[in-house]
Amino acid sequence: MKRWIWVPVALVIALASGVASAAQGDWLGRARIININPDASSSALNLDASTETTVELDFTYFVTNNLGMELILATKKHDITAGGAAVGDVSLLPPTLTLQYHFAPDSPSFRPYVGAGINFTKFYDINLGGGTLTVDSSSWGGALQIGADFPINKTFFFNVDIKKIWIDTDVKAVATGATAANFKINPVVIGLGVGMKF
Repeated sequence: MKRWIWVPVALVIALASGVASAAQGDWLGRARIININPDASSSALNLDASTETTVELDFTYFVTNNLGMELILATKKHDITAGGAAVGDVSLLPPTLTLQYHFAPDSPSFRPYVGAGINFTKFYDINLGGGTLTVDSSSWGGALQIGADFPINKTFFFNVDIKKIWIDTDVKAVATGATAANFKINPVVIGLGVGMKF
C-alpha cells in the first residue's frame, strides 16, 4: 500500500486524540447568547412579557462521567404589557440548577445532553403601573433542558442549548396589597455559545 494512503488515517487519529473527553471531577464553563421567549399567560389583565436577548454564563461539574450539575446565571429586564398596552417593566434574575445526563461525554464530535432541575427567580427594578402595581419578590419553579457540545479541541467547544423554565408571580396593588393577577412567564430560552473545560 502506498504511504500517502496513511496520511488521512493519521490525521483522523490525531484529531480524535486532540479532543479530550469530560469525566468525573471535570468542570465546564460556557458563555452563551440567549434569546428569552416568554410563553406568558395571566389569570387577569391579559399580561405579556417581551422577548429579549442577553448573555448567559453557566458552570457544569461532572459528578460522574455521565452526570453533571449545571448552574445557569443570567438576568434581563422585560417590558410588560396588559392587553397590548405598556404597563412598565421588571428585571428577572433566575439562577437555575439542573442535573444533566451526558450521553456521549467522550465523543470527538457530538456530545448531547438532557437536564432537569429547579430555578429561583428574583424580581427587581419593578416599575409597573406608574408605581401602583408590584409583583412578589421571588418565585420557585421547574426547568427542563436539552443541548449539545461540539468539541473544537481538547479545551474549547461550541454549545447549543434549549431550556424551558417555569416562572410565575402575583401582580399586586401597592396601595392595598390585593392580588390583581397571577402572572406566568414560563420562557423558552434558546442559546448558542462557546465553552471550555477546566
